[in-house]
Amino acid sequence: MPLQRRLPKRGFVNIFAKDYTVLNVEDLSGRFEAGAVVDAALLKEKGVISRVGKDGIKVLGRGDLQVAITVKAAKFSKTAAEKITAAGGVAEVI
Repeated sequence: MPLQRRLPKRGFVNIFAKDYTVLNVEDLSGRFEAGAVVDAALLKEKGVISRVGKDGIKVLGRGDLQVAITVKAAKFSKTAAEKITAAGGVAEVI
């Protein structure tokens, strides 16, 4: 009998799971100047993220933002979008 049939199967793999690169608002603060347009290419170039997930970037709301920047991502949490707009920036879904 082949090895892959002899070994026990463990856990569950969801084939429909989304693959996002998670980023917090605090990761954006202090790294970009006011008026900057932040997208996946710029984040990777600056070294903020190492890879972009197959479904894009999701921005979460931990931390504060002091400068007004335009952030382009696949998804935003409710608090992240509120914090970006409160700082005078724009949360743009692509």
